[in-house]
Amino acid sequence: MKLALIVPAAGASRRYGDAGGLRSKLDEDLGGRPVLQRTIELFVKHESVGPLLGTIIVAGPHDPEAFGEFKEKYGDRLALMGCTICRGGVTHRYETVKAALEKVLPEDTHIAIHDAARPCTPPELIDRVVQLAERHAAVIPALEVTDTLKRVQTTDEPEFEDDPVARILGTSPKEGPKVRVVESTVDRRGIFAAQTPQVFRADLLRRAYAQSDLTSTDDAGLVERLGERVVVVEGDARNLKITHPGDLSLARAILGAKPPEERAVHKRF
Repeated sequence: MKLALIVPAAGASRRYGDAGGLRSKLDEDLGGRPVLQRTIELFVKHESVGPLLGTIIVAGPHDPEAFGEFKEKYGDRLALMGCTICRGGVTHRYETVKAALEKVLPEDTHIAIHDAARPCTPPELIDRVVQLAERHAAVIPALEVTDTLKRVQTTDEPEFEDDPVARILGTSPKEGPKVRVVESTVDRRGIFAAQTPQVFRADLLRRAYAQSDLTSTDDAGLVERLGERVVVVEGDARNLKITHPGDLSLARAILGAKPPEERAVHKRF
């Protein structure tokens, strides 16, 4: 097996910023190194998977100015890890992966795709996925959903008649948060939450991305659309995806990494 690695890193971190994040989540400090670097090191420094790696592609922003800043910020770090940087898609994740696919070399037999904001993936999870991918054309990790699932509808009713935040901002309650109500309870039997890395035989993933409709929230969805079987291995609760600022605290706890302000000055990122 020769394993290419694609890390889509073109997102604008909008949800992270909307929730109070002050910078891109990929730039956040995790024990002296940015999230993006930590994520790639999961594979590069992996005892058994590292030697299998072929092409490593990190797909950054599409906008020329933003891409230039991305290269200036990460170019040297990524080059030291043997990464190739390319421009990602304009809007959608699948555009970014498709752009990165063009950089995968013919000798790469398999392709792993891993979210840039998953820096805590345990090495044993990566092992499970890669080992099973030697026998199956498409393998993903996933966790069985244990929480009760509710389908929720947002109403036009203001959440608070007298919203103090709205008063401070000079807006009316009608412009603030709306009341949400339960529409139904979803049967969670057989429902799993997909994670990454997702590993595919290279020819299968290329065929999946040759389809006309590429709308999907993950790469396995495109393979499923071909009618191909996707094998599931047990995921890991520690394999969180940093989406909101609170997730960064969890990631630091998982990795035992202190925030910069709690480290000695000479150890700060």
